[in-house]
Amino acid sequence: MTERIYEALQRAKTRLASNNLDENAAQLLMEHVTNKSGASLLADLREPLTPEQQTDFWNKTEQLLTGKPVQHIIGTEMFYGLSFEVNEHVLIPRPETEELVFGALERSKHLPEDARVADIGTGSGAIAIAYKKERPNAMVTAVDISEAALEVAKRNASHNGVSIDFRQGDLTNPIAMEKWDIVLSNPPYIAVEESVDMSRTVLDFEPHGALFAEDDGLFFYKKLAENLPPLMNVPSVIGLEIGYQQGPAVARLFENAFPAARVSIVKDINGKDRMIFCEIDE
Repeated sequence: MTERIYEALQRAKTRLASNNLDENAAQLLMEHVTNKSGASLLADLREPLTPEQQTDFWNKTEQLLTGKPVQHIIGTEMFYGLSFEVNEHVLIPRPETEELVFGALERSKHLPEDARVADIGTGSGAIAIAYKKERPNAMVTAVDISEAALEVAKRNASHNGVSIDFRQGDLTNPIAMEKWDIVLSNPPYIAVEESVDMSRTVLDFEPHGALFAEDDGLFFYKKLAENLPPLMNVPSVIGLEIGYQQGPAVARLFENAFPAARVSIVKDINGKDRMIFCEIDE
């Protein structure tokens, strides 16, 4: 029996909700299957699905019901107005991380157009690529320890038409012999014991190496605070995404590492501490 778009959507949302899964994933899936934007999908809710669309939608809905992220099923996620390939090797870019890019752009206006920028733990390449799109003359380097993640990031850079210097290695090791104007990072920051409270969509399908950190989630911030001082130009900017309870602890690390810098904790659109900016002027 042929279903209309709204009928299939409602049935899928009900099934997802009954499994404690995000029912909004059904909408994204339907947009993908019908090749319609959100606005045009709403305008065409009474349109019947073709047999092929109906089969495709329900096959993919079964994958959703396992907890698999809709972004892995459709293969992409939007970030800063750009489309990014995502899979099991990289974190799905989050809207909160867009705010890190925006904050870094605002705080680096006084730096040279060809500023040297490093994105540490680049994953899908979202931060590095979004920054490069906004500042085309910047010289952007992106680092990740995962070869598989870097392959995804390289494809994303090509797809979005930007040139990035990709380097494989741990944290600052691949950039340690140079000076930098801007360093950005969304490092792993979830404490291992917090995994019991996480949704299976994240826990079962996203790379644990990009999620979890020892030392109550502070391990990588301590390493960055230890390693970055000799690598930063004056003036320069460091921008880090943080867990919403980590602001004071991470701020202290960078206040100690850069005593003359301005260190600020910045909230995200939801009012939660989400970023640390360290502005080095002397």
